[in-house]
Formats: sequence, C-alpha cells, structure tokens
Amino acid sequence: MKCEHCTRKECSKKTKTDDPENASVGAPSPAQDRGEKGEFHKLADAKIFLSDCLACDSCVTTEEGVQVSQQNAREFFRVLNLNKKCDTSKHKVLAVSVCPQSLPYFAAKLGLSVTDASRRLCGFLKSLGVHYVFDMAVAVDLSIQESQKEFVRRYHQHSEEEPTLPMLTSACPGWVRYAERVLGHPVTPHLCTAKSPQQVMGSLVKDYFARRQNLSPDKIYHVIVAPCYDKKLEALREDVPTASHGSRGADCVLTSGEVIQIMEQSDLSTEDAAVDTLFGDRKEEEVRRHASASSDGHLAHVFRHAAKELFDEDVGEVTYRTLRNKDLQEVTLEKSGEVLLRFAAAYGFRNLQNVVLKLKKGRLPFHFVEVLACAGGCLSGRGQAQAEDGRADRALLRQMEGIYAAIPVRPPESSAHVQELYQEWLGGADSPRVQEALHTAYQGPGQPASSRDIKW
Repeated sequence: MKCEHCTRKECSKKTKTDDPENASVGAPSPAQDRGEKGEFHKLADAKIFLSDCLACDSCVTTEEGVQVSQQNAREFFRVLNLNKKCDTSKHKVLAVSVCPQSLPYFAAKLGLSVTDASRRLCGFLKSLGVHYVFDMAVAVDLSIQESQKEFVRRYHQHSEEEPTLPMLTSACPGWVRYAERVLGHPVTPHLCTAKSPQQVMGSLVKDYFARRQNLSPDKIYHVIVAPCYDKKLEALREDVPTASHGSRGADCVLTSGEVIQIMEQSDLSTEDAAVDTLFGDRKEEEVRRHASASSDGHLAHVFRHAAKELFDEDVGEVTYRTLRNKDLQEVTLEKSGEVLLRFAAAYGFRNLQNVVLKLKKGRLPFHFVEVLACAGGCLSGRGQAQAEDGRADRALLRQMEGIYAAIPVRPPESSAHVQELYQEWLGGADSPRVQEALHTAYQGPGQPASSRDIKW
C-alpha cells in the first residue's frame, strides 16, 4: 500500500505487527526484564511503524531505520541497568526533557492537574534511576526568539529576484524530513533555520548543562519525551555543537504513550518530585505554555514581534480566520485598508501539500506559514492521541485541549533565563556562537533507501 504521506510510487509502508521484519525492536518479556527484587518491572511493548509518521520508507535510510529502532523502552532500561551494574566511573548521567505538549496527556491520563502530573512524572522517572527531569519551555523560548529575528531579517532582504519569503517554520520534524528528502529546492530555502525546541534542548543539555556540571557530553544520556514518533527521527540529526565529542543532542526519544505504558505497568512505589532546572537552582518554575492552542506558538509570537519591529504596531490578542478548513487559518495585520502582514497556520498533510503546490507556482500569498504535519497540531501527535484502533482518540484530544488552554501563557521575551543564556552561554544575542548553537542547515533530496533494506 502506498503511504498517504508520499507522492513517490516506490514508497511502500509496513504495518504488520506479526512480522519481525516490519516491527521495531520490542520490549523483553517479563521474565527477561525483572532482575533483583523491585529492580525493574515489565516494560512497555512499544513499537514504531512507518505509518506513524511522515517519514515513510523513501525518507529513511537503512542506517537510520536501525538507529530509530533502538529508541525504545528497552534501550532506556538498558542504560538504567548499566548504571546499577557497572563501575561508578562508567555511569551515565540520565537527563529527561519533557515536551510541553506531552504534559496535558499525562494530566489527562493520570487525572491530575498539569503541575501535579509533571511532579508525578518526575518522581516516577527518578525512582527508575533518572538523575534530572527538565521541561523544555526555555528551549521553546530560544527557538521562537531566533525565529522572530530571522523573519525580520528575511522581510528586509526579500526581493523578487531573491525571494526569502514566505518563511516556513521548522519545528515539526515530520514536515522538515519530508521537505528535505522529498521536496528539496525550491522549498528548503524557505525553511526557518532556527533549530526546533528539541534540537535547542539537546544543545542546552549536552553543552550548557554539561559545562555547568563539569561533565563530558558523552557522559550524559539525554532522553526526550515527545507527542509524536517523528521526534525519534529528528534525534538522528548530527547538528549539535557537541558533535565533535561524538554526542547527539538527544540519545533517545520516547513518546508520551510509551512512557505512560511504562508507568501503568510499574510496580514501584514513587513520590512526587519537583522538576529540575538547567540553571542549578532547585526552585520549581510554574508550568507555562506559549501562545497556541496545540503547538509551540511560533506563529503568534513571530507575528506580534514582526508587527512591532516592522510597523510599530502593538498586537494584543491574535485573531485567526478559518480558510478552507479548521486546520488552515490565517492572521493578518492591516492598516488603513492595506494588509501589512499575512501569516497562516497549515496543519495536516493535505494543507501542507496545498502550501507546497502554491509555493512552487509562486502563488502563496503569505509572509509566514506555521507548518505542522499532524492535523490538529502537536497535541494530536500519534504518540499520545491515538486510540487502540489506530484512529485519533477524539474524547482524549478534547480533554487535552482544555487542559492545555488553561496553562498560563508567558511570552518568550519575558524569560530572564533566556537572557542569561544569551550572555553566559552564547556570548551575546548576536554573537557567532548563536548561529552555531541555535541554527541549522538543510539538505536536499538524496537517494531513498530501498524498502526491502529497512528493518524496523
């Protein structure tokens, strides 16, 4: 069957659960994974399938397939077990970073407030042997602020001869992978070069935090908890300042659903714990989100910043207008009957394809497009919003949306920690180090791997 996300005829997806050639590395049986009394519990039977993300066979090399298959509960527990058995000098420092869109899922599944769910998750992970648990708000702050500055630069540099607009967001790894491996030029030059929150968090943990702790980056095992499977592929990008140390920003990505399975099957008694910070203080910050109903809010924050920087207009509430469907909306800044800025949000593959088609024809009327592969945005990621029949769990989604909407919003510019990072870590907001640590480059389409060669 041809993958719904790809226009290539040779693309074939595998989804059978009874075929070991198609399934990812699964979890060991209870007899295998239980060691000393109370040491570990039955692991979640977490599998990854090609149908779960935009990255179908044509976008995944054989080597990548193997590496992604290693990002599961078994690998996570392997590292935990090694710490219990090996010499202290060989221990890994385990750090887990939790995506903002995962927290409403844990709150809904555990029947707790977002803050209490965050503390429960933190306590559970530490009972397993994790040393640090971070939220990713500061990484989102940095990603958004760099996107804001980049849009203003592109706006000033844009011309018909050398078009730099529209700027397309790059926070969604499924979309970026599709753009790189399938679309290529003329789409990739329009991708925002600011790193995604996950990539920024990788740099923060493996570089900034490692330095503060006087640790080599390869001594840290960094796990991301995310709402979608595409984040596992994003972790394979060797685009981290610490790459010279042979260390990726994220060593393993577990979906929210994989983590809740582990929690549900656990027989460990745990106590809630305060979430850690990257900055050495133990004071837990209030859980907060950015200005979006389901994602990191790049559109709203970039729109407000551009309105102020380019036209000296203060925008309060951002008003969205639905276009062809609820996952395609636009936001405009108008003055004296003239449209100064036209932004759009395009979620889901159908809207994504329409954006690409119009861009290639030179008919895309927007200055900026927030592109997300999942219809409904990041909360709808298949790693947490999927029912047992494989369809979206509508009731759970509505519950998560309500929980997410109730989280306080704080603009990224108001974060004192961000300013501290710019000065202490990067040597100033406009230093060359910013480009290295917070921006990336994109490749064009390569030769797709034969689907016969990919083992999941």
